[in-house]
Amino acid sequence: MTVSRTVELEGHIIDSGTMGHCFGVVMDMGGEFEVEEFEVGRHKHAETYCRMRVLAETESDLRAILHELNQQGATVADPRDATLEAAPEDGVVPVDFYSTTNHPTFVRVDGEWVEVEDVEMDCALVVEKNADDERPRVYTKVLNAIEGDDLVVTGETGIRVEPPERPRNGSGSFGFMQGGVSSERPSASLIEEIADEMREVRENDGNVLVVCGPAIVHSGGRDALAELVRGGYIDALSAGNGFAVHDLERDLYGTSLGVDTESLEHPRKGHKHHIYTISEIARLGGIEEAVDEGVVDDGVMYECVRNDVPYVLAGSIRDDGPLPDTITDSIEAQNAIREQAQEADIVLMLATLLHSVAVGNCLPSTTKTVCVDINPATVTQLLDRGSAQAIGMVTDIGTFIPMLAEELLE
Repeated sequence: MTVSRTVELEGHIIDSGTMGHCFGVVMDMGGEFEVEEFEVGRHKHAETYCRMRVLAETESDLRAILHELNQQGATVADPRDATLEAAPEDGVVPVDFYSTTNHPTFVRVDGEWVEVEDVEMDCALVVEKNADDERPRVYTKVLNAIEGDDLVVTGETGIRVEPPERPRNGSGSFGFMQGGVSSERPSASLIEEIADEMREVRENDGNVLVVCGPAIVHSGGRDALAELVRGGYIDALSAGNGFAVHDLERDLYGTSLGVDTESLEHPRKGHKHHIYTISEIARLGGIEEAVDEGVVDDGVMYECVRNDVPYVLAGSIRDDGPLPDTITDSIEAQNAIREQAQEADIVLMLATLLHSVAVGNCLPSTTKTVCVDINPATVTQLLDRGSAQAIGMVTDIGTFIPMLAEELLE
């Protein structure tokens, strides 16, 4: 005995590989499929439609297959409204809650499709029905923010996911976003495209978020990044305590991790400079106060203060100090990063594995993302964590940022 359900796929599902991937999912999970209707788009911008019946031996097997197809953009034909169940208590979701992807998502409520607000992976979907017959809201919530009696979407019924498709042309800004990771690509041409995209974002009053690691300071990219902030090409900065400490240390002592970044010499007591820096900034009350007092007068953090560029410094258990500006409550830090991520139109992740993954987890799949690191594993891990929209450059960050600044500020 078998059970079945009919699903539909629509869009550029052939050249993007979506249709073939869905066929493979069904077979790999022990099911079968029968194509009932198939209409091929006849030109580059025409969409293809596929209707197929999915068969499995048990209802449980069928639900598992439908879940995987849903993540690829397949929608159950003749959909019903989403199933809603009240959260039993604060911080607890129903057992069969729907765990989100980072793709644009729609939920069927009272017979109509409602777009999900603030799309983010690994969250629950909460439906808020308003009085006076107003359109309901559907939005994501991290599990620790769930409140008792929140209406949470459960199961797979009434949910439509729309993964981004391959661009319809192979040229133009970010036509390379499907390119994965390579150290063999021509860096200059990629940097030119990134610069073009940043110009377009700036011209349209968009938002560029930069995610920074301490290697920017160690490798000599600090001054160029400060120039980009001063030039108005960076709208927000996300980093850890370490990046800010070493940026400030470079200004106060001319060193980074105790090493003179120009002569590469190790001055006496240089290994203590970072902790001296933290102490001095704490004595003054914080980074902004240090800038106002004239103690700090150069660098990335200085330019952020002077140009009203907001920054989030998220702490960790590894931090020395930390700086007074560093958010030490992990939930508070996550929420601050989440707010930055939802506002960003393009994100540059520069030489920081852990912070890149943290920010990437909060990004919708429609946000253009560039990850630059000398270690290809950094970019690969970001992709493996679900940030499939990220393109990667394997290169020295101390070379990349000056080249980008030269392209933008010439």
